[in-house]
Amino acid sequence: MKLKLMLFLAFVLPGMMTMAQTSSGKGEELKIKTSAQCNMCKDRIEKAMAYEKGVYESTLNVEDKVLTLRYNPKKTTPEKIRTVLNNTGYDADDTKADQKAYNKLPDCCKKPEDRHVHSDGCEHGHE
Repeated sequence: MKLKLMLFLAFVLPGMMTMAQTSSGKGEELKIKTSAQCNMCKDRIEKAMAYEKGVYESTLNVEDKVLTLRYNPKKTTPEKIRTVLNNTGYDADDTKADQKAYNKLPDCCKKPEDRHVHSDGCEHGHE
């Protein structure tokens, strides 16, 4: 009985450890330069990516405007992911945001040159 247990542990445990290592780093990594401006953008983009089939995880660094994500190349492509970003209102690398989606973003999420500045000199996030 002890021999069976030892054989089981010798063959099964290494396989289980390999699976655990694979699941934490699954998929391919993709980095996309975005036009994100603030933490509201971060929330919008990460939420949109959460609904994209094949995307395992996504994190937007607001400071450098880079979205880093892991995805399954059998379920989605970098082009599809960029299209989701564009349709959410953001530039993705060299592809431009969908204009209608961009226009719906609050001012704080728009590029500085497109924000509405009121007569008091104050930028407002919402009209």
